[in-house]
Amino acid sequence: MGDKVRVGLVYGGRSGEHEVSLQTALAVMKAFDYTKYEIKPFYITKAGEWRAGTVLLAPPEGLELLRLSGGNATSGTEALMPVFNGLADQAPAISSGTGAINETIDVVFPLLHGTFGEDGTIQGLLEMANIPYVGAGVLASAVGMDKITMKKVFAQEGLPQVIYRHFNRTQWDKDPAFFIMEIEVALGYPCFIKPANLGSSVGISKARNREELIAGVKFALRYDRKVIVEEFVDAREIEVSVLGNDDPRASLPGEITSSSEFYDYKAKYTDGKSEMHIPANIPAETAEAVREMAVRAFLSIDGSGLSRVDFFMRKEDGQLFINEVNTMPGFTPYSMYPLMWRESGVSYAELLDTLIGLAIDRHAQKQRIDYGAGDPV
Repeated sequence: MGDKVRVGLVYGGRSGEHEVSLQTALAVMKAFDYTKYEIKPFYITKAGEWRAGTVLLAPPEGLELLRLSGGNATSGTEALMPVFNGLADQAPAISSGTGAINETIDVVFPLLHGTFGEDGTIQGLLEMANIPYVGAGVLASAVGMDKITMKKVFAQEGLPQVIYRHFNRTQWDKDPAFFIMEIEVALGYPCFIKPANLGSSVGISKARNREELIAGVKFALRYDRKVIVEEFVDAREIEVSVLGNDDPRASLPGEITSSSEFYDYKAKYTDGKSEMHIPANIPAETAEAVREMAVRAFLSIDGSGLSRVDFFMRKEDGQLFINEVNTMPGFTPYSMYPLMWRESGVSYAELLDTLIGLAIDRHAQKQRIDYGAGDPV
């Protein structure tokens, strides 16, 4: 590496969380120390086109500038081929619309939320290209993205969860009456309907009756081929930030008080009226329990770098239920992840430094693996 660490920021993407990714990217760009890092932006359009910007000397002033609309666009295949072609010279490159960039990227920070970013796809690309990157690996990203698989892993770990049911589009179309009956018997109303592979509360709805359940399923199927339906629990929403690789640590817990009936997209990103309480006003033993469970959840999916782990704490008796792990939580001005670390004594700038270091350390560990184990000794 040279005097500065060269960081490729990848953001946007083919996802319902495209706009959230832009907000995260802008916030991260504003937080980097430009005397220590050389920042190279890579924007992926909603159509999957890749655009590369020039090295940043200062953060952009607004979201529209992040779209890099002045550059030429390529298809995903055309854009990514130079990454692999560059390996022949041991100089991985990322493509712009006019071809491969000559500079080597020291580490990639994929600020992509949702599908084609937080689900292991870009992580797999970077693994194949042998490029260090921030955040969870392929397995943890894929498991953390798929709420159904994630819940099955949590069950194996013995983490308490709310009752849920799941199905895919084909199953629903074939026999919706069966799943309606099962949901009404096992969960009752109200209940929450969610796309299995999405975040930022996109596609989520609350059903109070059968009519709303059917409408909610149709809505969720706009965003994914699999749907999960969860029982309603009158609970407080407690969150914990986790940071690390094989020996992670957990922040002080925080609590969200939503401005809406539940913590939906508007409450998270647009109205700014939801209240965050850090640390959460919960008993010390509960705070310790939720932090311990957060680390267990992180390790159960083989997490690395960062994750935000979300819990429900039932108001009636304080019972904790794990909700989900977010392997690439937002860094927007309204985001809990960096705020919980700030209250735990880790500043935004220190957080970014740590994440870059964790990515490079994990990559170095992987270089010690013998992938020729089948060869004669």
